Amino acid sequence: MIRKLCAETFGTFWLVLGGCGSAVLAAGYPELGIGFVGVSLAFGLTVLTMAYAVGSISGGHFNPAVSLGLAVANRFDWKEVGPYWVAQVVGGGMGAVVLYAVASGAADFTADGFASNGYGVNSPGGYDLISAFIAEVVLTAAFLVIIIGATSKAAPAGFAPLSIGMGLTLIHLISIPVTNTSVNPARSTAVAFFAENGAFGQLWLFWVAPLIGATIGGLIWTLLLSPGEALRGVGEPDAI
Repeated sequence: MIRKLCAETFGTFWLVLGGCGSAVLAAGYPELGIGFVGVSLAFGLTVLTMAYAVGSISGGHFNPAVSLGLAVANRFDWKEVGPYWVAQVVGGGMGAVVLYAVASGAADFTADGFASNGYGVNSPGGYDLISAFIAEVVLTAAFLVIIIGATSKAAPAGFAPLSIGMGLTLIHLISIPVTNTSVNPARSTAVAFFAENGAFGQLWLFWVAPLIGATIGGLIWTLLLSPGEALRGVGEPDAI
């Protein structure tokens, strides 16, 4: 169990450092900036690389919503959900601390939004609470369907990280303008502590909506797409 939790901690650390780091350090420069397309790809690459690196140890969740959705779909042991959540939040927080330490070394540094998620005045496109809630629920549900389907016995072996990473990239391309894309409570929590735009006060949404979406995604797979399938445990070495 310790190895699993260490893998989840490091994987979530990498997701926040790589994904949020691309937004904080590399997205905003007029000539060198990677833009929101580059940030979307960066988030997908963090999951893809860590899924290959440590997915055989922990299943490669790196996201409390993913752990919950997999448990709902009978692909993950319920008694491990809590410990995974703790490891993911800790790992994300570590990534945010390192990112802040690096970013604050710039002479003109201000934390501002610090890649945080939000709605209303904290939404990149000015989207309201309802739009943000719908986007986070629907996209998290879709993400769970991608993950469970890509790791099912019927899926081609060895390609799950590619599908999951590209799925997360697509999700970011859709929803960065709406919420700056969460679908991951650990990622949202990590940077909200450093943001100076009131993001912490909106953090509740980025726990509630992804967890609801993950539950829906797990139920969609279990009840509609793969009823009665004997699924292997996500934490097993061959899950990804």
